[in-house]
Amino acid sequence: MNLKVEDLCSHLVQIKSTSGEEKEIVDFLKDLFTQMGFDEINIDRYGSIVAVMRGERPGKKLLFDSHIDTVGIPKLEDWTKDPFGGQIEDGRVYGRGCSDMKGPMAAAISGVEAFVRKNSRDFAGEILISGVVHEECFEGVAAREISQRYQPDYVIICETTDLKLNYGQRGRMEVSIETIGKPCHSSSPEKGINAVYHMAQVIPELRKIELDSDPDLGPAILELVDICSEPYPGASVIPARCRATYDVRTLTTDSADSILARINEVLDRLSQRIPDFKASASLVESSEVCYTGETITAERFFPAWKSDPESTESLAILSAMEKAGLPPSKSVYSFCTNGSHYGGEAGLTVYGFGPSQETQCHMDDEYIEISQLEKAAEVYQNICENLLSL
Repeated sequence: MNLKVEDLCSHLVQIKSTSGEEKEIVDFLKDLFTQMGFDEINIDRYGSIVAVMRGERPGKKLLFDSHIDTVGIPKLEDWTKDPFGGQIEDGRVYGRGCSDMKGPMAAAISGVEAFVRKNSRDFAGEILISGVVHEECFEGVAAREISQRYQPDYVIICETTDLKLNYGQRGRMEVSIETIGKPCHSSSPEKGINAVYHMAQVIPELRKIELDSDPDLGPAILELVDICSEPYPGASVIPARCRATYDVRTLTTDSADSILARINEVLDRLSQRIPDFKASASLVESSEVCYTGETITAERFFPAWKSDPESTESLAILSAMEKAGLPPSKSVYSFCTNGSHYGGEAGLTVYGFGPSQETQCHMDDEYIEISQLEKAAEVYQNICENLLSL
């Protein structure tokens, strides 16, 4: 079958698949992979799908990784296009997930199909395409099932890179900080301890923490993203607890323990200086129910990763880009991807390449350029040729 990449992208966009609701798109992909003649199609306990195409000769395993869940539509009225229409207009495909990341997945499928159509099974190794669930909630957690089962030699993260070779990303971590006071009636505040006032002492001190920087990935970041007091609403009650959530962008040298240690140093200093000060810091843990009924649970630490931009594999990918008429440009992701597992946890050989721009992700009237879809499909075909011949 000869796939037209923009039509496949459009069709995928028309299938709603927010996190936890990916069954319909998995069913579609299962039928598609069956028609394409993949040798193995597996759906794991979380609901992610992996299709495997085997060559006639033994060789390396090359995985093209995409996630199939999308974020939702906070305000439908802010869209001028139907977010699930998959409209093809003016050289673009519009709709939720077309850039993040149903378009990149469509390009990977199209590129692999073109490679197999050109070579039949006359190649060494195996080509795998994954559609991973719950990435928008847990970057890399569901992907653990895939690497454990298939143990790929090379992983291409198909998240958008604006047709550049990406060789790393910062990690992500969510930290909860809680101050504990003593409740009382607000008409007699001297009888209690206001936890919000103590949190107000914590916040400026945390801003003084100097985290490290990486010459490729940039600086680590500790940023306040949420704050809430208890009880809420708190009319006539001095709040006994206050919780702040921090988003931390980490480097390859950071661990959850090392970041928490820096924060706890601040809390310890404040406890020595402020009477009745009580506070704690912890790594956030959360759970979501998959469409399979399985619960996916994880601590919210998704590590950074960085591959060698001058490696043999990197040069093979750059050559694949040049063969398609693209400049051999290199960069890194600004956001988190499934590479947090493949590169940061499993230590696999990981690179990113995909169509569209990061600024399109999670945006109203999200779109992807058809020219980029076509070019990405061509590069993916070339990547199959280059990496599987190493």
